[in-house]
Amino acid sequence: MSTIMEIKNLEKSFGGLSAVLNFNFHLEQNELVGLIGPNGAGKTTIFNLITGVYKPDQGNIIFNGENIEGMAPHVICTRGIARTFQNIRLFNDLTVLDNVKIAAHKNVPYSFMSAILRTPSFFKGEELIEKEALGYLEIFKLDDKKDELARNMPYGEQRRLEIARAMATKPTMLILDEPAAGMNPQETRELMNLIAQIRHDFQLSILLIEHDMSLVMGVCERIYVLDYGQVIAEGKPEEIRSNKKVIEAYLGEEVE
Repeated sequence: MSTIMEIKNLEKSFGGLSAVLNFNFHLEQNELVGLIGPNGAGKTTIFNLITGVYKPDQGNIIFNGENIEGMAPHVICTRGIARTFQNIRLFNDLTVLDNVKIAAHKNVPYSFMSAILRTPSFFKGEELIEKEALGYLEIFKLDDKKDELARNMPYGEQRRLEIARAMATKPTMLILDEPAAGMNPQETRELMNLIAQIRHDFQLSILLIEHDMSLVMGVCERIYVLDYGQVIAEGKPEEIRSNKKVIEAYLGEEVE
């Protein structure tokens, strides 16, 4: 495997309070890595730094050999990084299919003028995009809901739709921010299998924030643990499970 992302000495403060301090990280191709820690540890801030929502105070974010630190979110998306959000951000008044088609337009096979003039290449391109979007909905078992408004879907299905929309950008790295939040145990097990499937089928590198330890321990190959913006542990799930610092900071004595 080769390294797809390397983060060096990343730092971010808000009003003098350090949210991320000297964060170092690497992710290999086709690797699934977890980022865990108590609420307020800085996990989502790191995601926002990677995806261009925030600009780091210092440090470098190297993706596929390119320093993407400071790039705009839409530019980072074109580089091959897609994400979901801790709080679902769907286009609620659009259909399930249109939510995915919007993301697929990042790779439209026609020009801006073709769209304005409605040339044959535009209609052919739209047909291809719809076919691709339906394919993602089928993978995520949402194809039978394609004509429903996103706002009318159950919470667990909205979570899956958000991942399907991210996948429609054809990323090489997928960032998932608490994808199992609000799901029941059965939905979480199904999601765990789905994450493993898309990682394998699409040869993705995945970075995952999650509080559900059954999911984290079940799918992640390595885990980073944050506390007060700093990494306090890094290793394989079995190493993290028995790490005393992690137990004290986050997992709790009763975790087996």
